[in-house]
Amino acid sequence: MSRSVRLVPAVAALLVLALTGTACDGGVHGTPGGSGLRDPYFPKAGNGGYDVGHYDLTLDYTPATHRLTGTAVITARATRALSAFDLDLAGLDVDSVTVEGRKALFNRAGQELTVRPHDDLSKGETFRTVVRYAGTPRTLTDPDGSQEGWLPTADGALGLGEPVGSMAWFPGNHHPSDKATYDLTVTVPKGLQAVSNGELADQATKGGRTAYHWHTAQPMASYLATVAVGHFDLTRSTGPHGLPILTAVDPTQEKASRKVLAQLPDIIKWEEINFGPYPFSSTGAIVDRPGDVGYALETQNRPVFPGDEFDTGTLVHELAHQWYGDSVTPKSWQDMWLNEGFATYAEWLYREDHGGKSAQQTFTDLYDGDNEAIWAYPPAKPSGAAHISDSPVYERGAMVLQKIRQKVGDDTFYDIIQGWAAAHRHGSANTADFTAYVEKKAPHQDFTEIWKDWLYGDRKPSRP
Repeated sequence: MSRSVRLVPAVAALLVLALTGTACDGGVHGTPGGSGLRDPYFPKAGNGGYDVGHYDLTLDYTPATHRLTGTAVITARATRALSAFDLDLAGLDVDSVTVEGRKALFNRAGQELTVRPHDDLSKGETFRTVVRYAGTPRTLTDPDGSQEGWLPTADGALGLGEPVGSMAWFPGNHHPSDKATYDLTVTVPKGLQAVSNGELADQATKGGRTAYHWHTAQPMASYLATVAVGHFDLTRSTGPHGLPILTAVDPTQEKASRKVLAQLPDIIKWEEINFGPYPFSSTGAIVDRPGDVGYALETQNRPVFPGDEFDTGTLVHELAHQWYGDSVTPKSWQDMWLNEGFATYAEWLYREDHGGKSAQQTFTDLYDGDNEAIWAYPPAKPSGAAHISDSPVYERGAMVLQKIRQKVGDDTFYDIIQGWAAAHRHGSANTADFTAYVEKKAPHQDFTEIWKDWLYGDRKPSRP
């Protein structure tokens, strides 16, 4: 419970004035940053008025009690003059908030943690916010029924964030359009591991507890952040041009995952040939028990897999996301097909290059098949938050790419998909950015029919 509800009436009245950016003496020059970025599918996600540059998260977790204690140091830049700003945080109890070293007033309303700095923030000012919090983190249920947030596992926990689950374990600007670098230190009982994104910078044991410090140097959307607490077999190796590979495998999954994991270096090499240089400083995988997580997820550097879904195709898919989704991140959740259509098409290409069906045959089979769900809505306009991970986004999104390939030929097509990954490396982009890029790379081609019928069309297109 926030401290604000215990204020005496006079102070509470001042707090209301502060949070609304209104004052009788005209001394407040900033305005509140605003809650939510009006995402078409998750309007409350993210917050206005600032961009986060870095998260420094210090977590302490005890699986036996399910208690999480955290300190989040958030370095951000004000994009306009601010009298107050919001952070996304679902559940957990906030103990204190400081901004630039001075105690700040704060208020809670749903997932919004509204912070009123002691002094207004000027446009362009870089400021540091420290939030101390604790409690039992929540498991959230998405509109499509899947679970995210903080998932207790057989021997620990797993933090997953797509689309908005990261707000269950740390406060932040939880929208894919705001990417940042990360330092994450997780302390757990001795004998357990805590695995996260990026590279392990330090590890120390004291008083029966072990702290793991992970550093992510390349920008990352918060939905791609992860922490896996439990018993893992950690294996280090190298991939193409010395790329560090770290895999963390639950001991019960070691035998079943060994053959697929052995393919990881070659898959990265194949994807570099097709998509361009690998965009991050390390790679790997986290393989947990089937009952601990119900889906694979492209968490940055180190995708997460349940043991029962860990096969070659899924590994190709989640690693392809490192280019499309993780490095080039959607500006809003409406642009999800730019993640999933590309990663699904990567599976088609991999089969084509490894003795399986051609991408064109896969396209034709889908078109002629009886899966009517593919045509339920256009890839670039999912029918609601519960449907951003449905078949039209994946398969029909991949079909859009095959239509582009049909039109421009292989040489130009590979120039397009490699150039797209390079042009928006470590940034965010939307569907309009992509269509404009394609038209720029193939200026003598007319893509009107593809965009109208395949990308935005409501019905099954006529025979291709």
